[in-house]
Amino acid sequence: MRSFRLSLQVVTGIIPLLLLAIFVFLTAYSWPAIRFNGLGFLFSKTWSLGNLYADPIAQDGYQVAVGAHYGIWVFVVGTLASSAIALLLAVPIGMGVAFFLSEYSRGRVRAALSQLVELLAMVPSVVYGLWGLEVLAPLVLRHIAPALADLLHFIPFFSGTATSGYGLLTAGLVLALMVVPVISSTLVESMQRVPRELRESCFALGATRAEMIGKILLPAVRVPLIGSVILALGRALGETMAVLMVSGGALNYLPHTLYSPITSMAAFIASQLDSALQDPSGMAVRSLAEIALVLLVIAVIVNVIARLLTSQVRLADRA
Repeated sequence: MRSFRLSLQVVTGIIPLLLLAIFVFLTAYSWPAIRFNGLGFLFSKTWSLGNLYADPIAQDGYQVAVGAHYGIWVFVVGTLASSAIALLLAVPIGMGVAFFLSEYSRGRVRAALSQLVELLAMVPSVVYGLWGLEVLAPLVLRHIAPALADLLHFIPFFSGTATSGYGLLTAGLVLALMVVPVISSTLVESMQRVPRELRESCFALGATRAEMIGKILLPAVRVPLIGSVILALGRALGETMAVLMVSGGALNYLPHTLYSPITSMAAFIASQLDSALQDPSGMAVRSLAEIALVLLVIAVIVNVIARLLTSQVRLADRA
């Protein structure tokens, strides 16, 4: 029994060690880029690989391609904006799906819909990307964007005309569809753990089902709700292929409307890696590794914030 417990502890310890190893590797590999780019890396919106066919030049003690400049502010904004739109749409939809599956559906209908939600979670991201490319982008261009512009034209971010269906709105919609199953599945499982006696007691006092959900069920699943939202945010932040296919691939361009083209950090790394490998100085690849390091740090910060929030909720429940 002792050896079994020890083996479980070793296996469990592998996970934080792997995370630490990835963090150390990215930091060590991108260290020349970190020193060369400085803080301007985060807040500059210009990214250029420079002339990859000319001999590298010495700049600030480092060998770089002629005319190279590495700034990722555009990609940080694209990542956070598309993820925020995805969560704004996915959280209420995911909660509604979870409440319907848990409280308003029965028997075969519940089983069929639950299976459908789980299937949505298993669909490869490239399939979502193709669907967004061929179906959602034309829909956004011809119907959704004009309708939003007409309805909310007094808000600058919603005004303007979509020149193509690819951009921030389409990326956010695709991400929302991808993360809805994460939220709804987690909530349904959590609601099923709420004791039946609590529901029956609430009904015995004359409450309606909607009142029971608001006063009993929703407070009982606050912590799992926060956890599911953070899981969804983590997937949205790191999604690569689907965003790459529908985001419009903006470079050195900040989105000024909901319909502007964008690029996320993960999608940019995937799209630029082949070109960066042609840089004889190696600084372009190391700068891409620095983007990956920034993305990892953002994910860790989001996770820490989620832990703090759940701790506060648990403390409030005990008080």
